[in-house]
Amino acid sequence: MANNIIVVIIVTSLATYLSRFLGVVSAEKIKETSKMFRWFNCLAYSTLAALIARMIIFPSGSLNEVDYLIRFIVVFLAIVIFYLTKKNLVYPTLLSGIILSLFNIYL
Repeated sequence: MANNIIVVIIVTSLATYLSRFLGVVSAEKIKETSKMFRWFNCLAYSTLAALIARMIIFPSGSLNEVDYLIRFIVVFLAIVIFYLTKKNLVYPTLLSGIILSLFNIYL
């Protein structure tokens, strides 16, 4: 079992860093104001939004045991924290995990 986990980590790391490397290599020729760049940017944000919505509405694993109301409250608080910290992603990410844990224990 441990060997399978190591293989999975190596394969996913290679896939992640290979795509990032190819993005860096090809980024020199892409203008940030082009329609193609904006399309890929919108595609990336919409994919991320869909994945986050899926995690909130149809969670799997231990998140499935958390009530919907708690999940929505944590997302709302994370968005508020995001804007209060001048669009810093570190604070809402860390605090949302802490808030979710505390709400799940005490509510």
